[in-house]
Amino acid sequence: MDGAILAGALSTGLFAMSYLPMLVKAARTKDLSSYSLGNLVTTNAGNLVYSFYVFSLPAGPIWFLHGFYLVASALMLAWFLRFRPRARAADGTTLDAAHRVSPRPPARHVSRAAARMSVT
Repeated sequence: MDGAILAGALSTGLFAMSYLPMLVKAARTKDLSSYSLGNLVTTNAGNLVYSFYVFSLPAGPIWFLHGFYLVASALMLAWFLRFRPRARAADGTTLDAAHRVSPRPPARHVSRAAARMSVT
């Protein structure tokens, strides 16, 4: 094995290890609020286009590294879309990711004013 291949394999492992904490935290907390949809979409588009170049090269560490980036960026985009906060409609109902209206959860307590109105 020549030095360039060894350096490529070592750096590939280091780059992949540097991404793991981000992926684990995103999977564990499901909080991707610090990421933007535009950045994640652009990253995935760039990775797809770059794939034409990478996979035209002879098989080597770059294939593994780029494959890892493809999977990691696709996962981050999928998790961002799946776990993003839900929007609220004007009437207080919750809109899910597909913009379907789900009912407002029932109130847990009655306000004092409402309780007084029902007593009188």
